[in-house]
Amino acid sequence: MSARELDAAAVTDPALRAAYSHCRRLNARHGKTYFLATRLLPVERRPAVHALYGFARWADDIVDDLESTAAPAERATALHRLQHQLDHGLRTGTSPEPVVAALADTARRYDIDPRHFTDFMTSMRQDLDVTQYPTYEDLERYMHGSAAVIGLQMLPVLGTVVPREEAAPHAAALGVAFQLTNFLRDVGEDLDRGRIYLPQELLAAHGVDRALLEWSRATGRRDHRITSALTAAAAVTRDVYRTAAPGLAMLDPVSRPCMRTAFVLYGAILDAVADDGYAVLHRRAVVANRRRAALACDGLIRLAAARLRHRGTGAPTPTAGRSVHASAHASEGTRVPLHRKEPV
Repeated sequence: MSARELDAAAVTDPALRAAYSHCRRLNARHGKTYFLATRLLPVERRPAVHALYGFARWADDIVDDLESTAAPAERATALHRLQHQLDHGLRTGTSPEPVVAALADTARRYDIDPRHFTDFMTSMRQDLDVTQYPTYEDLERYMHGSAAVIGLQMLPVLGTVVPREEAAPHAAALGVAFQLTNFLRDVGEDLDRGRIYLPQELLAAHGVDRALLEWSRATGRRDHRITSALTAAAAVTRDVYRTAAPGLAMLDPVSRPCMRTAFVLYGAILDAVADDGYAVLHRRAVVANRRRAALACDGLIRLAAARLRHRGTGAPTPTAGRSVHASAHASEGTRVPLHRKEPV
């Protein structure tokens, strides 16, 4: 299947094919929900998504891998090395590092604004020494680079039926919604890394602080204040999904089944967290295989219908006469417009 994807994408260089295949394996191994949704994309667009995910995963593992024994200084050095490789790869279009080689080729093919990758690396460096966020606005600045720009990177690959700048805020919001979902699901694991991503003001509004979270994690005991705070965090996340939702109809019709499936699958993670009583400090909530399979089947049906209606829509093109970079520049600094009366 990987060879079929690469053939369809006209990737012929053996080293580059190997680089894309490596990214695909990273996606399949670590991004099960996202990988499932990616299978619903037109075959020629999948390698680009694997490359974008593979690079993000590579950087994230440098700063987050719990199994690594690397000291903070070693992680910082590795991230600096990756930044150098990224800069060189984007400038020259190639790299001896497979993940960067695939990313550079994807960025060239789809003319993705390099500033999205710069912003991403800025947030990755922040993870080396920032362990908590006082307000939602503080967290939002971090998520611009760690999540919103992922949605903006994806837009040229997915294609749009409206000018890119119109779809950009919704794409950015979807990236943030996915990350907020992961933050909620992974509260316990992130605490093991010394980090709390849920804003301190949200936690404090429900009488929760780091000491209480650590106590619950260590003892396995529940506390109604923690449950209340996590419920509020889930409500914030669902608000961001509502901001993102209108963007699905702005995508190329043959890309919509993929992103709709990802949208619903990640929303199902929120449902699983709630159904498990917000016990995320003690175990990871998972979406049942039956539910995942049903959503995948629905996506396949929608994809088949889209292909019948839109035969001949291959690679996406810039819309409404605007260049790719012009649209990307218009979306620079995109933030999720979320303001709740309750501290978030």
